[in-house]
Amino acid sequence: MQQQYLVFGGRGFIGSHLIDALLEGGHKVCCFDRPHVQPLTSAHAGNPDFTLLEGDFTSEADVKAALAGCTVCFHLVSTTLPKSSNADPLFDVESNLIGTVRMLENAVKSGVRKVVFASSGGTVYGVPQQVPISETHPTDPVCSYGITKLAIEKYLQLFSTLHGLNFTVLRLANPYGPRQRLHSSQGAVAVFLGKVMRRETVDIWGDGSVVRDYIHIRDVVDALLRAAETRETGVFNIGSGRGQSLNDLLDAIERVTGMKAERNYLAARAFDVPVSVLSIERAAQALDWFPKVSFDDGLVSFYDWLQTEMQDA
Repeated sequence: MQQQYLVFGGRGFIGSHLIDALLEGGHKVCCFDRPHVQPLTSAHAGNPDFTLLEGDFTSEADVKAALAGCTVCFHLVSTTLPKSSNADPLFDVESNLIGTVRMLENAVKSGVRKVVFASSGGTVYGVPQQVPISETHPTDPVCSYGITKLAIEKYLQLFSTLHGLNFTVLRLANPYGPRQRLHSSQGAVAVFLGKVMRRETVDIWGDGSVVRDYIHIRDVVDALLRAAETRETGVFNIGSGRGQSLNDLLDAIERVTGMKAERNYLAARAFDVPVSVLSIERAAQALDWFPKVSFDDGLVSFYDWLQTEMQDA
């Protein structure tokens, strides 16, 4: 029997790439997303193995309908960002945590075999006590976004214990690559690259020494596919295993584009941890996964893709 894959948030940056890979693998895929979300690609249209469902993730009826016939569910939905979540933590909890628990209840009733959840390697740990950060590191998030992601992880474990629901959590670093939105409030590689290409000033919160772990979208999708197939239940960090400061990132963008980055340094933000680099040893051992795209190669390919997109626009 052919498996049916459901991707909550399938019109997003990660979701659209994941759906591409699933369809290329010959799988049946259902994409669930909000109405009026602008698709990042039209490549799925007309594929007989692809189904689009529009609805509200907080609506039990909509989610229940999406889960019907699903064997593997990817949960990529988030209504908040680290920056915005602290301004309205109640909305964060109501729209993300409660919606997810309701989805898990219906997943059990629908006979879903596996749930793969995209958590946040950059926020669930808080200020690191050591680097690189392993999955056993204490979790002390400094933003509601990270707290909610962590709570969802705990509910997945609870549903595994109570109902035998198999799950895999991927604590993602900072994904980047083609289709990432240039005008978003999240995704430093895309935002900075877009601003430099448009010759706009780049705002940097702090002195530019904040270090992050950037991972190419192809490696993220590879991890998601492996997570869907593994019998391992638990949490895995997914990152590059090395860090880049914001200043390093801008230096690299200058090298790749040949353009000068006009930098505007602003006051640091309280929710920005100083460094976040993930240990990826557990994913390498249990999932046979490791990143294949180097940061320099990934940045060059992203820049080349953006140039083509701007020419065609």
